[in-house]
Amino acid sequence: MKTIKLSMLALALGLMSFSAAEPIAVLVEKTASTVASISWKSETIDVGEIPQNKPKEINFEFKNTGKTTVIITNVQGSCGCTATAYTKTPILPGTTGTVTATYNAANVGAFSKTVTVTTNATETPSVLTLRGVVKPAVIQG
Repeated sequence: MKTIKLSMLALALGLMSFSAAEPIAVLVEKTASTVASISWKSETIDVGEIPQNKPKEINFEFKNTGKTTVIITNVQGSCGCTATAYTKTPILPGTTGTVTATYNAANVGAFSKTVTVTTNATETPSVLTLRGVVKPAVIQG
């Protein structure tokens, strides 16, 4: 009799574990389908040659390819020579947003700068790169 009770208890516990697994899988699937997601038009932009002392504005465009709203929470340039601006309103699914980096072009020569963008779409920030070559200013006189 004791063996039958233990067998019934084991069977009941075994069936409970199978029934609990299904709702968890459904929950994971629903969560994955509602996650925010973005797709950058380009994560690296080469501006070519630009004149010295004329700031260059570079626009990085992205599209919200997810099913929930994307919010940019932080944008940080890699140095003080790169100012940033970005779409401050929530970006709805299917719409686009921008991050603008303005390089001051004070120093002659090649440059490569980054802008780190943090959003609610991923835990890992996106790193955008702008590069080019600053040519000496032409002195007229």
